[in-house]
Amino acid sequence: MDEVKLLVTDIKNKKLKPIYFLMGEEPYYIDRISDFIQESILTEEEKGFNEMVLYGRDVTVDDIVGHAKRFPMMAEYQVVIVKEAQDLSRTIEKLVDYAKQPQPTTILVVNYKYKTIDKRKALYKALKKSSVVFESKKMYDNKIPDWIKRVLAGKNYSITPKASLMLAEFLGTDLSKISNELNKLQIVLPQGTQITPQHIEENIGISKDYNNFELHKAIGARDVLKAHRIIKYFGENPKDNPMIVTVSLLHNYFSKLLHLHGLQDKSPRNVASALRINPYFVDEYLVAVRNYPMRKVSGIIASLREFDVKSKGVKSNAVPQADLLKELLVRIFN
Repeated sequence: MDEVKLLVTDIKNKKLKPIYFLMGEEPYYIDRISDFIQESILTEEEKGFNEMVLYGRDVTVDDIVGHAKRFPMMAEYQVVIVKEAQDLSRTIEKLVDYAKQPQPTTILVVNYKYKTIDKRKALYKALKKSSVVFESKKMYDNKIPDWIKRVLAGKNYSITPKASLMLAEFLGTDLSKISNELNKLQIVLPQGTQITPQHIEENIGISKDYNNFELHKAIGARDVLKAHRIIKYFGENPKDNPMIVTVSLLHNYFSKLLHLHGLQDKSPRNVASALRINPYFVDEYLVAVRNYPMRKVSGIIASLREFDVKSKGVKSNAVPQADLLKELLVRIFN
C-alpha cells in the first residue's frame, strides 16, 4: 500500500506525529506500523524509561492520557503504545481533549483493530488536524495473489501465478497468516528463488495437484477423471479442503464464466481486465467458456447455491462431504 510506504518513510525521516491512530478490519498493517514505530524511534537504552505498552482491556482512556502527558527521561520522545484499543470502543471518544492538545514529546500509538471510529464525531476530526489516522481495509480475494507477488518482490523473490493462487485459495485473506507462511519459505529458500507449486507443497503442505485451482482447471476442461480424483482427495482430507470453501470458490469461478459469456471483446487483455484475473489464466477461462454455454453456467450457479446450503448442514441429512462433492460434480458435468 502506498499509504503505508509513505507513512514508514516519514517515520524513518523523523517526520513524526504526536498520535498514530491505526484502525480497521485488517490487523496486518496495524501491527506492522505499530511494530515499526516501536523499533524505530527509541534506542534500546532509551526504551527502559520511555516506552510503555498498554492493553485496552486493562486501562481506561484517562490512564492512557495520564501516561501520554508525562515527559521523556533522557530522550527526545517517549512512546506509548495501546494494543487492543478496540476494547475501549465505548469510551474512546474521551480521547478527544488530548487529541486537540497532544503532548509534543510523546508518540501515542493506538491499535484499534477490526473496527473504525465514527468519522462524524469530534475525535476523528481532532485527530485529522494534527495526527495520523490510518484505516487498514480488508483486502479483496482477487487482490491477494498480486499482494503476495509484491511482498516477495520486495524481498528479492518471485512466484509463479499458480503458486500465488494456491496460497491465496488455501490461506484466504488473512494477511498475517499469509505473511507467516511466506516467511517460512524465505527461511528455507535463498533470495532470488522463483517460488513454485512444488515449493509450496514441500514447505507449506498444500498439494500442488489436489487443490481448488486444479479442480477449476479440470472442470473447465471437462476432464472428468481428474476432477473426480481431486474430489476424492478432498473427501479423504476434509479438514484441509472444507467443502464450504470449495463450493464458494466454484461459485466465484462460474460467476466469472457467466461474466465472460457477456463480454463482446474476448481478447486476452480485456478478459484479464474484466474478470480481474492474471493474464496467465486467460486461456483456461476461454476453454471453459467454450465447454459451458451460458444457460449451463446459469444452471450450475443455481446448483452451487443449493450445495452451499448443504455444505453448512442444512437439508443434507448428515451426508458425508465426499458424497456431496461427488453429487455436485455429476450436476456440473451432466
